[in-house]
Amino acid sequence: MILAATTNESLAQMSNTLIYSSMAVYTLAFLAHIAEWVFGSRSKVGRTAAALTASQAPAATSAVTVQVKQAGGATAVLDKPTVVTRSAAGTRDVPDGPGAAGGTVKGDLYGRIAVSLTVLAFAIEAAGVIARAVAVQRAPWGNMYEFSTTFSTVAVGVYVAFLVAKKNVRWIGLPLVTTVLLDLGVATTVLYTESDQLVPALDSYWMWIHVSTAIFCGSVLYLGAVATLLYLFRDSYENKLANGGKPGAFARSVLERLPAAATLDKFAYRINAATFPLWTFTIIAGAIWAGDAWGRYWGWDAKEVWAFITWVGYAAYLHARATAGWKGRKAAYIALVAFACFLFNYYGVNIFVNSMHSYAGV
Repeated sequence: MILAATTNESLAQMSNTLIYSSMAVYTLAFLAHIAEWVFGSRSKVGRTAAALTASQAPAATSAVTVQVKQAGGATAVLDKPTVVTRSAAGTRDVPDGPGAAGGTVKGDLYGRIAVSLTVLAFAIEAAGVIARAVAVQRAPWGNMYEFSTTFSTVAVGVYVAFLVAKKNVRWIGLPLVTTVLLDLGVATTVLYTESDQLVPALDSYWMWIHVSTAIFCGSVLYLGAVATLLYLFRDSYENKLANGGKPGAFARSVLERLPAAATLDKFAYRINAATFPLWTFTIIAGAIWAGDAWGRYWGWDAKEVWAFITWVGYAAYLHARATAGWKGRKAAYIALVAFACFLFNYYGVNIFVNSMHSYAGV
């Protein structure tokens, strides 16, 4: 008994060390991402801006004029179709930006270093979460500290999976790493809880099913929320260019490198639409677990209410996407409100509201 307790305590300390180590590596990845944006060239950015200005006509068959210098000094004019990324109503057909690296070797080098450090930090953090699970001999999400560390691990894991699948998502690296550092900083300072066993109501196989699904849904919906927020900024930038406006230096340097507004909008929609059925299952699984633990499937507890409000928010978003006049920016606002409801369900209810789910501890 004493030996087992000592071993578990050592594993818990190892978990803490690994989490702190991952934060250090995430910090290096954050700096590398900053360097990628700083050293990214504006050569391709300038061509993107020109394409945006030239593509005020929304027709998918519009052409971009490219001048090619021939050997005899003459200039040939070639017409090629623009990259079509239409998604929401009223979206212009414009090419994606060149990315944070701006198409330069130096910027791309820093970007690859940032991705490598992010993958390394993810592996270290995942090892910390596993060590915590072995130490407590249960699912490593019995309190907000464990939920936070697992949440950030899964979020980065989903991002890495997109990269492995060769999806163009490197643009999300900087906001993701920044958020993960904030999440782990709050978890290790404000939310930290010593490893302990669960109360009887939580000691159920439904914890593995319900909470793990909720963590996965939240992690993926976070990526969708980031894409939605960036879509709003990029869409405003494209609108300004289309109306003959001149964006500021910061907008030209940053927003021109992002994917087109239509690309971001499409990415966010696919993320949210694919996750919505899983969030529905999360609520159903929680209701079944509540029936086993408390003898009732639904009691309008604060956590249950806000989970349902989040569900309604994303249902409204999906409905808005299919409704004329609500596609694009209006639907994006609804998606951000829905994700804000998810965040309040996680942080607000656990910290500020007296709920039946509060016994797990902060």
